[in-house]
Amino acid sequence: MEFEKKLSEVQSLLKEQRIEGWLLYDFRRSNPLVYTFLDIPPGKMLSRRFFYWIPQKGEPIKILPQIEPHTLDHLPGVKWLYKSWQELEKLLFSITVENAKIAMEYSPYNALPIISKVDAGTIELMRKNGAEVVSSANLLQRYTSVWSESQLQGHLAAADVLNEIVDRTWAFIELSLQKQHSIDEYQVQQFMLDLMHQNKCVTADPPTCAVNAHSADPHYGPTKDHSSRIHPGDFILLDLWCKQYVQGSVYADITRVGVAAQQATPHQIEIFNHVKAARDRATFFIKENYEKGRPIQGWEVDQTCRDVIIEAGYGDYFIHRTGHNIGEDVHGPGANLDNLETHDFRELIPGTCFSVEPGIYLPQQFGVRLEYDIYLHPAGRIEITGGIQEELVCLNVF
Repeated sequence: MEFEKKLSEVQSLLKEQRIEGWLLYDFRRSNPLVYTFLDIPPGKMLSRRFFYWIPQKGEPIKILPQIEPHTLDHLPGVKWLYKSWQELEKLLFSITVENAKIAMEYSPYNALPIISKVDAGTIELMRKNGAEVVSSANLLQRYTSVWSESQLQGHLAAADVLNEIVDRTWAFIELSLQKQHSIDEYQVQQFMLDLMHQNKCVTADPPTCAVNAHSADPHYGPTKDHSSRIHPGDFILLDLWCKQYVQGSVYADITRVGVAAQQATPHQIEIFNHVKAARDRATFFIKENYEKGRPIQGWEVDQTCRDVIIEAGYGDYFIHRTGHNIGEDVHGPGANLDNLETHDFRELIPGTCFSVEPGIYLPQQFGVRLEYDIYLHPAGRIEITGGIQEELVCLNVF
């Protein structure tokens, strides 16, 4: 998106939200969200504080150190230079009006850590002149988390790759056990990783194969030196994510569960069905509200999903948020489905994608997590990507 268009949109949003302006600030890349929004190229030398003020109306103001006056030359706006800290304060105070709301990358009480990029001292400095600092969270995700059409197509392709890898991985485990070959979690992990590379996909971290009690640890990952062997009758969780090996590509992220047996136990089926019901309730809530044009905040989806598991008596064993934003990083900077780890008040907006992945984790037994992704089409419909697991996978290992 051209910056002039972003600027016009932001000023309209500031007017809607009755915010005087948005003050973007950085010191030595402490605020990476600013670099995304301001289109600052990587590798640019930035060693001093700079600010970019977008008022509700009128021309932006660039507040820059005299030693680095060209930092924001690619952006529109008036340039104000400072040499001393006293001059910097004077310039900052001249743009704020007493009792006016100004947006910054700030989250009250650090409720959303991913947004809390401006240090407390800088917030204090702005309050010193009587400004009321509010969060830029809902402004920012429009410009850090909305996908282009090519990113969406890349995500769909990556999701198809993951689906194929899961099918081939189940077959690999099944055949290995049928032939009584020794196989462990690490070998399965490397099998999935090799298939990703063969499909020209990359991942920041390797996928997970977790057996029995390991599947009850949501962030377990096998290593060459720490991996359990897989036996007939074992419960198995596969968690995998990847993106295309293309600049600007975005991730897909899925989780599947199964048993190395012809039939799952009644307890395994019970837990699976509770998690599936929670996933489906959350999805229906998103679909119903989004397609009717109603605003949805991330925490609302999490609570809707969590209530299903609480009602089933397993609330204490659902120990993470329902889902996370997805972007160029698998955990993106946009709204999460979360009312547990944080209270995510950000709205789910068109053009963004997030995982839906409730789970129940029974210590020393097994854990069930079911994960797919949901993309919110700007036209007002949702799309589930990554496939939908409707029942436990059962492998014929005899």
